[in-house]
Amino acid sequence: MGQLDGKCAIIIGASLTGNIGQAIAKRYRDEGAKVMVASRDTDKNAAFAAEIGGYSCPCDITKKDDLFALAATARDQMGGLDIAVNSTGLALGGAFLDFGEDDLDTLIALQFKGSFFFLQAMVAAMKDTGTGGSIIQISSAVAQRGTTVDGGFDAYMGTKAGIDQVVHAVANQFGRDGIRVNTIAAGHTDTPMHGGAYGGDIPDWMKAAFADATPMGRYGTSEDVAAGAVWLASDDCFMTGDTLQINGGLTLRRNPLQADLERYEREWKG
Repeated sequence: MGQLDGKCAIIIGASLTGNIGQAIAKRYRDEGAKVMVASRDTDKNAAFAAEIGGYSCPCDITKKDDLFALAATARDQMGGLDIAVNSTGLALGGAFLDFGEDDLDTLIALQFKGSFFFLQAMVAAMKDTGTGGSIIQISSAVAQRGTTVDGGFDAYMGTKAGIDQVVHAVANQFGRDGIRVNTIAAGHTDTPMHGGAYGGDIPDWMKAAFADATPMGRYGTSEDVAAGAVWLASDDCFMTGDTLQINGGLTLRRNPLQADLERYEREWKG
């Protein structure tokens, strides 16, 4: 018997191979949930849904109407909506003094406005059914412990931190409706998003730098985050309006500084 038997889940942001959204979708399926994945990349989304025996729905998180349509489609096709996970994100960085308005608008649209309307659509759907549910926002350790690396991620950090505050407010408002809303603060994790920020695969020296900065002494994986997402979605979870730190204790310390990364790169390359 799985921890999520009989539950219906939406996961938005699961079209890239090996990302956090896909890891969560697979774990939810294995735990007995019906799973609908959603993305604006309709072909990849549909292919992944077929791979896991789930449902597919096109959705652009930057469009409010798409999010409300996603919630309605999930209820129509799966027969309910108990779990909703927002695993979208964009590691868009750049020097603070040079960061442009177009890039800022992109991050705000995806990571703040889109996430805001995701919460709105999923809360409305769960409140309408009267059965409650669990909503999970994938956040980041840098929402609490910033980074000052060259080509920094100031806007990324700000939008993640901003939506965390919205999560707190929404959880406080709708807890009596049986709706739990939480975030997961992942650390620097082996995902396509992080790899893409560095032009491809994450270099081994960078993984080593983050592993050494982490109390548990290793680099994070998508499966680590998925394990936490199972508990947050389960009926055993008595937690709302808070952040589950799935980062090996990184937030007890700090992210590596630029000087740390440069030293690790030099030592690793000899």
